[in-house]
Amino acid sequence: MSKTTISTNDNDIINLLENCTDLEVCSKEISTKLSNIHNDVVEDCINQIERLVELHSEINKCDKIFDSLENTLSSFLVQLGTIGYDMQSLQTESTSINQQLDNLHSVRNHLSKFIEQVSISPKIISTITESDCNEPIFTESLIQLQQQIHFIKSQEHLEAKSISEVKVVIENLKNTAILKIREWILIKINSMKKPLSNYQIIQNALLKNKYFYEFLLVNDKRIAKQIKEEYIDTVSKMFYSYFKTYTSRLFKIQAEAATKDDLLGYEDFKPRLISSVLSLGKGVPIKNKTSVFSLAGRHSLLTMDLISPIIVPHVAQQMNESVEFEKIFRSVQYSLVDHASYEYLFSADFFLISGENLIDHFSQVMGKSIGYFSQFFSVKIQSNNDAISLYICICLCKKLRQLLIEREINSFDGYWHSLEQIIWSRFEKVMMNHNESLRNYDFSKAHSNLKKQSNDCIKPHHVIRRYAEMVSALIYCSKLADSSTDARLYDILSRQQQEIELFISHYCSQLSSKEKLFFSINNYDMITSVLTEAHCSDARERDLFENLRQECVEVYVEDILKEYFEELVTFVKNTESLMSSDNIEELNKIRGTLKLIVSNFNNTWKQNIEKINKEILDNFSNFKNGTNILQFAFSHFIQYYQKLTKICNHKIFDSDKNGNNLLNIHQIMIELKKYKPIF
Repeated sequence: MSKTTISTNDNDIINLLENCTDLEVCSKEISTKLSNIHNDVVEDCINQIERLVELHSEINKCDKIFDSLENTLSSFLVQLGTIGYDMQSLQTESTSINQQLDNLHSVRNHLSKFIEQVSISPKIISTITESDCNEPIFTESLIQLQQQIHFIKSQEHLEAKSISEVKVVIENLKNTAILKIREWILIKINSMKKPLSNYQIIQNALLKNKYFYEFLLVNDKRIAKQIKEEYIDTVSKMFYSYFKTYTSRLFKIQAEAATKDDLLGYEDFKPRLISSVLSLGKGVPIKNKTSVFSLAGRHSLLTMDLISPIIVPHVAQQMNESVEFEKIFRSVQYSLVDHASYEYLFSADFFLISGENLIDHFSQVMGKSIGYFSQFFSVKIQSNNDAISLYICICLCKKLRQLLIEREINSFDGYWHSLEQIIWSRFEKVMMNHNESLRNYDFSKAHSNLKKQSNDCIKPHHVIRRYAEMVSALIYCSKLADSSTDARLYDILSRQQQEIELFISHYCSQLSSKEKLFFSINNYDMITSVLTEAHCSDARERDLFENLRQECVEVYVEDILKEYFEELVTFVKNTESLMSSDNIEELNKIRGTLKLIVSNFNNTWKQNIEKINKEILDNFSNFKNGTNILQFAFSHFIQYYQKLTKICNHKIFDSDKNGNNLLNIHQIMIELKKYKPIF
């Protein structure tokens, strides 16, 4: 039965059930229908029997095929399991083979490196045994040899036969290299002993091959020490000989030095020209006694000439030049600093030393020279009587020590300290001699030599000028060496300043009261002027002497006004005193004198002003100082006149109408302006 037929019957049954009204009838109909359907199905199966048989046969074939396929797949699964195991085995074997290969490569690399480090190149052997030490290839071979020596020492604990065999060859080659290096270095050191040899060129050659000493230091300390000792002995003697010869030749061309009589208070009573200003410019110092007290350009040694080339003795002799002590001192000490700096750096670089070892080595090299300088200059300094020269040398020591500090060389500070102490001691002695000469000055003999018809006795004294120039030179040099005045110099100058004040006081004792003021003001002004010209306007000495000058000026102005306007000054002072005490009785007594005083003043004031102007300009040698004093005197004169005007306007004197006779103050001011300097 076809599917369509079954479907139709089903639909019929469904329709029958839906339209059925009688269940029994419906049941019968359904049973009939179902029976028919069954019969149809059976009939249909019978009709399709052949096809069913064929289907059954095909199903059996499929079962067999599936059984065969199952067997095949099972066999394949078993084979796959065997392949996985084989792959795992192969992977393990591959890892093992790779490890063996890596080990083989590692062994080969180590072995090849070992063979390379152990074996000695024939080129190295021939270079070290046959080549000259100056050739660069010799140094390269030496470095390679040192590397092999280090390697052999590091492998000795292995007790390998190859190491033992090569060690003998290495030792022989090392000994050959040591002997060649020793001979080469000693030849270089001994060449320094030759006259006129330039040791710095030799040292440059040693520095170029400084690895030689390093090789010796590593492989044979005994020979390295021997070479170092030979170098110290040779170079120390070389420096000693050089500096001894150089200093002796320099002092043969020394300029005429100051003598023990070149002192502030020394007086030979012979006329001579004294310089008027302190020379701070460039130029050669004057070779006479005045140069002992003036700077004359010598301060350049502390500035631009500090590191200028040293003096060459034979060149100076050919040019017929003479050289001052401080220039010789600068040249010698700068030569020491220059050579010491170069030697210090060379020793540190070549001998591979630093710290205390370097300082000890340097002291051995330069010890003889420094000892010679200390002894030599101790003698020379004691014969120097020039205070300025000595102080310049002190400043040079400070400057050169600072130069060494800038070069990071501080290995012989003791020398500078000792040298400074020697110079300070001599400087203090010379300054004491100057002070002693001031105390022993023969004032009576000096006055007897002055011309009576002249006013020489009130002019600036040459001793004071010497002092002014010398103290300004010392202060200026101190500023160049340091920003402030040295404490020891300050004490020395303080003592000398007191001696100068006593000198002026003793000199004035034989003068009249007015001459004392003229002399004091002129000399104080000269001191302050010289200090100002020497760029020492901020010096303590200048302020002190300026105050003394001002005190004398005030006294002098008061005296000169009292001399030429005695009635005016006396009346004003007395009247002010009475007015302040309100003494009416005494004021009435002097009321009658006012008219006479005013009348006399009106008649003589112009002449007196002219006399004051003439006296001041004639007796004060410094025009600027004189005009300042004149203006100061006029200022005080105006003050007195204003006080007189005030007195005339007082109630006691106002009734006399004396004030009407007084000149207008503007009229006086116009007259005084005629004396005002135009500059």
